[in-house]
Amino acid sequence: MPLNTQIQTLGARKIDSPLPYNNLEDDKQVQVFVDKDCSQEIDPQILSLEAAGPRKKLYFNPTQAKCAIVTCGGLCPGINDVIRAIVMEAHHAYHVPSIIGIPYGLEGFIHTFNHNFIELTPSKVSDIHLFGGTILGSSRGPQDAEDIVDTLERCNINILFVIGGDGTMKAAQMISNAIQNRGRKIAVIGIPKTIDNDINFIPQSFGFETAVYKATEAIECAHTEACGVPHGIGLVKLMGRESGFIAAQATLALKEVNFVLIPEAPFTLEGEGGVLQALEQRLLKRGHAVIVTAEGAGQHLLERTSETDASGNVVLGDIAVYLRRAIKNYLNSHNVRHTIKYIDPSYIIRSVPANSSDKVYCGFLGQYAVHAAMAGRTDMVVAKVQGQYVHLPFEIVTRSRRKLNIHSDLWRAVLESTGQGTLKGMLPED
Repeated sequence: MPLNTQIQTLGARKIDSPLPYNNLEDDKQVQVFVDKDCSQEIDPQILSLEAAGPRKKLYFNPTQAKCAIVTCGGLCPGINDVIRAIVMEAHHAYHVPSIIGIPYGLEGFIHTFNHNFIELTPSKVSDIHLFGGTILGSSRGPQDAEDIVDTLERCNINILFVIGGDGTMKAAQMISNAIQNRGRKIAVIGIPKTIDNDINFIPQSFGFETAVYKATEAIECAHTEACGVPHGIGLVKLMGRESGFIAAQATLALKEVNFVLIPEAPFTLEGEGGVLQALEQRLLKRGHAVIVTAEGAGQHLLERTSETDASGNVVLGDIAVYLRRAIKNYLNSHNVRHTIKYIDPSYIIRSVPANSSDKVYCGFLGQYAVHAAMAGRTDMVVAKVQGQYVHLPFEIVTRSRRKLNIHSDLWRAVLESTGQGTLKGMLPED
C-alpha cells in the first residue's frame, strides 16, 4: 500500500511573511530515497516529501499567535537546544507575543496536577542550551486528549510544539485528532526525540551523536579496566530497548569492543558458536575482553514479564545481570581465572548537554518547526531524511519503531570490527 505523505493544513494562507528573505518557497517537494535503514516495513523507494522551510504566505498572524511547548518521555541531549531554537525563532523572526512552556510533560495540561505554566522569553532561554535535560521537565504516561484540548482552548493556544519519542508522537496524533473533531484551528507540530534512534523513517535523531560519544567514554573505561587484570572483562550496558544503534555506533567509533549484543541479533550463549565459548577463547588468547550490550538484547534468554512501565513499554529483564552470572558460572566451571568490571552509563549518556553537531541539528529542527506552524501545517513532524529537512505526517513516523538492519553495511562493519560474525544469531538467516 503506497504511503500517504500529504501534510494536513489548517486552511488557506493569506498573510504575508515578515521574513526579509527573497528565496521563500511555497510547498516545494523533494525526492528522498528511503531504504531498509530508514524503515524496514517498506521496500526501498523514492518518496516525494514536502520540504521544510519558511513560506511566503502564512496561515497565522504572527503578532496574534500564542504557542506552547511540551517535552515528554526520557531525557536526551539537545532538548533544551530545540526549546531555545523554537522560542528564539518565534520571537525574533515572527514576533510572536507569547510562548508558553508546559511543565512536566502531558500532565502539565491537566489541572489536577497543579503545575504552573512557564512564560518562555528570549531571556528565559538564553543559556539553557549549555545544560542537559529540559527546562520544562518531563513525565511518562498518557493523559486524556480531550482534557488536553480543553486546556489548549481555555488558554487560547494556536500552536502546540511536542518534543518526544514514538509514544509521544502517538499522543500528539491523538491530540491533533481531538482538535480536528472539534473543528478547531490549532496546529500540532512534533519534533521527534529518542536516545535509542528508533523513530520510523528518521535515520538519525537529535542527541544521538552526543550519546554515542559519551558511550565511547564508558567503553574506553571498560577496556582500561579489563586490561588491568588477568583475564579482565569489561561489560558495558547501553540504552536500546528494541534497537542497537548506540551500541553498534559506539563500537565502530572506538574499535576496542570484542562482542556487541543487540536486540535485533538473537545470539546464543551456550555451545558451539555461543558467546561464552568465544569469550573463553578470547581471554585465553589475548588476556582481556570488552562486551557491549544494548539493554534490550538477549530478552529471548530471560523470563518474560507482563509488567509495563508508565509509557506502556514491557519492563525488560536485566541482561547485564544475566550475562554476569552466566559468564562467571561458565568460566569458573572451566577453571578460567577472571574479573568482571560492569559499567552502566545510561543516565549519564542521556542527560549531558548536546555536542556542537547536535546543537546545529537541534537549531534547524526548532526553526523549521516554527516555519511549519506559522504556515498552518499540522499533524506532522519536522525531520531530517537523507540530508534534507522535510515534513512527515504523524501516521508515518508512528507506524512502527525503527530497528538496526542486520543486513546493512553498518552491521557488517560491526561484525568485522569485533570478529564475532561467526557466532550464532549474528548474521541473518538465508
